[in-house]
Amino acid sequence: MAPVTLTVDTLFAAMFAPILGVFIFWFLQLFFIELQKRMLGRLRHRHEAFCRFTNYIGMLFQTISQALGYTVTRSGIASFQATVNYGEVEPKKEKEGVFEWIARSFLLFGPFFIPSGLILLVSVFVIGRGFVFPALVQYTFVESLTGFFASLTSYAKEVVGFLIDIDLLNPVHVGWLFVLVFLGLGIRPSYIGHERKEKIDILYDLRHIKDHLVEKPLYLLVIFLFLYVFYIVSLFLNPVVYIGLFTLFGWMSLTAIIAILMTFPLLLLIKATDWIQPQWKIVPFLSVPISYIVARVAFLYIPTSQIGRMSLLVMVLSTVVVTIALLRYKKTNRFKTPPKMKHMRVADGKKRTSKK
Repeated sequence: MAPVTLTVDTLFAAMFAPILGVFIFWFLQLFFIELQKRMLGRLRHRHEAFCRFTNYIGMLFQTISQALGYTVTRSGIASFQATVNYGEVEPKKEKEGVFEWIARSFLLFGPFFIPSGLILLVSVFVIGRGFVFPALVQYTFVESLTGFFASLTSYAKEVVGFLIDIDLLNPVHVGWLFVLVFLGLGIRPSYIGHERKEKIDILYDLRHIKDHLVEKPLYLLVIFLFLYVFYIVSLFLNPVVYIGLFTLFGWMSLTAIIAILMTFPLLLLIKATDWIQPQWKIVPFLSVPISYIVARVAFLYIPTSQIGRMSLLVMVLSTVVVTIALLRYKKTNRFKTPPKMKHMRVADGKKRTSKK
């Protein structure tokens, strides 16, 4: 490794490049979470059970993050409770000061990174490639930021390529996809409370995080000094170590973004079926496995080098065509319900059916 040229950029500015990259992807994650919550809000009046299920997933992840905070601070866990509207962990030992602050940090930041970190760990065995740390020629702010985005771009290409060529007849692939969508549906709860549902949006998260950080400015200063010392040490030993640490957080955030995006087709399909007559609502969902299996069988007799990708394309197109056809069929009034009987009220308060 070539010796590092010490400049003001190298000694100070380059330290903030990977931190800035993590913040960019984290705010993108918050944006897509907010977009998903708006979509769920439009479904709530007709799909209350489904929305309550997604809210439970969010409360579960949030409660697990809180429990990990107490575990790291060696406070212990006395009780663990997670419901659709409520989640709470009681520690065995009530600790104050820095330990209390760290435990609360896990509660506020954990749901954004911990679940996606578990999927990232599993992805190493499923995807196997794309986990490339940046190789820097010059350790400057621009070079560090460029290397950070290059590592995340490489990971994103591998994940997207895996999803395009995914084998839905492979239990491992299906299991990984299920966990990914499961994470995406509940990375953050949409509301809390039993009677009064307090909405949790991007402003709610940012407000509580801001209050938590400004409450203990001394802790922030200590963290900054620790990062700077770690940065200087890695600068002389191996500069990739420092940027690699934040690359891991970038991969977690990117995994969460991909998981959220994977839920959008499901939410759009649920929304589209609201306009279809009840007896036909199940058809678009049945077309997903049926069209895929039929395509896989058909491509066994049709020579092609991309059976998985072509079968997936047939599945998507078939589901879209079937859904649009059912929507257009509804507009032809073939499902028109019989006209309601008209009633007229007489002076004595009784109803009398008018004859036509």
